[in-house]
Amino acid sequence: MAVNVLRRFVDLSIYLENDVLSDPPALAPKITYQTHQDTIGEFTRLIPGTSPEDYPEGEAAAAEWVSLSTHSGTHLDAPYHFHSTQDARNGGSRPSITIDEVPLEWCFQNGVKLDFRHFPDGYVVTAADVEAELERIGYDLQPLDIVVVNTRAGMAYGQPGYVNTGCGMGYEATMYLLERGVRLTGTDAWSWDAPFSYTAERIAATGDTSLIWEGHKAGRDIGYCHLEKLHNLEALPSHGFMISCFPHKIRGASAGWTRAVAIFDDEQN
Repeated sequence: MAVNVLRRFVDLSIYLENDVLSDPPALAPKITYQTHQDTIGEFTRLIPGTSPEDYPEGEAAAAEWVSLSTHSGTHLDAPYHFHSTQDARNGGSRPSITIDEVPLEWCFQNGVKLDFRHFPDGYVVTAADVEAELERIGYDLQPLDIVVVNTRAGMAYGQPGYVNTGCGMGYEATMYLLERGVRLTGTDAWSWDAPFSYTAERIAATGDTSLIWEGHKAGRDIGYCHLEKLHNLEALPSHGFMISCFPHKIRGASAGWTRAVAIFDDEQN
């Protein structure tokens, strides 16, 4: 009997849009929309000798102007974002790769979801937490698996507290993944690390400045990428899917926007 394989897709990306709380206000993207009528003047300049009456129903083309950071929306961070060097513990320090240099094979691999929604906001995930979750879901990490973390932030997207919601991945937790060959990770939170507000409290209480961006800074020791501001992770099982997250090819950049998608192969007889 023939077996047909049908692919099912789950969108893991947020919108780029105005007036939604996806970032601190100063970092929010801004989109200016042009209607088909708005661009008539541009077209008549580009095609000399034409007038507005020459265009069907007086319409030229719709277009948008966008002001944003490479870290706006769902995006993939390159090792260069975390530090100027990488791989101190993996062959010796070398210049960090930028987003246009990220190996494409990192960006299309089997996905694994770690469910950390039960951790409180600001909690710093440990290596033991990662190990316990992998044991719970019955999964052994494989090199180049894409590991995504489902935090409480996913359900808070667009709400005032989004940036300060969710747990973060600490240095030990991040290194646990990297030492097992993972090179691309992701989170539905604003940052891979715990929200800055909680980090500031810990530093004030302990004086330990090594807590600054500790998950990101793991890239100094083993270079890796991570996705931030994923969405809809609640719709995923713990494993049994692939993730596609190829970044926009921006020369020399620290990050690139991506339409992250989970892909399932569903067999039907």
